[in-house]
Amino acid sequence: MDNIQSDSFHGHPDYLTLTQEELILHSKKNKDYAHNGNPLGNFYRVGNILANYPGLNPAKPEVVALIYALKQWDAAMWMISQGYEGEVEGVEERLQDDYIYKKIARVIVRERRKSLPKELNDMADS
Repeated sequence: MDNIQSDSFHGHPDYLTLTQEELILHSKKNKDYAHNGNPLGNFYRVGNILANYPGLNPAKPEVVALIYALKQWDAAMWMISQGYEGEVEGVEERLQDDYIYKKIARVIVRERRKSLPKELNDMADS
């Protein structure tokens, strides 16, 4: 990092290198998630979608998987809306991640169903 002198930095020398690598990665990923928009836009858009589900329990593993999928879907939609393919991952890769997270959510739901008595499964599905 150019403006930090190594003789004034009192930490491991690799710390600055790792920080610089993270800054570069953050910049590239942020460009993908927020190209020509708010740098925090992905968080606001996903948050606004989730606000439509007031009884949603974010501690449920299947909800976590679906939130991860939603993050990828939003990134793909933003890239498409901006006519931008992406620098770190493109639209196709984001959609693949979306599918993967949704399949993981299905696996979690199936695992839950296996472990519950039938009457509880019926209640959980309604």
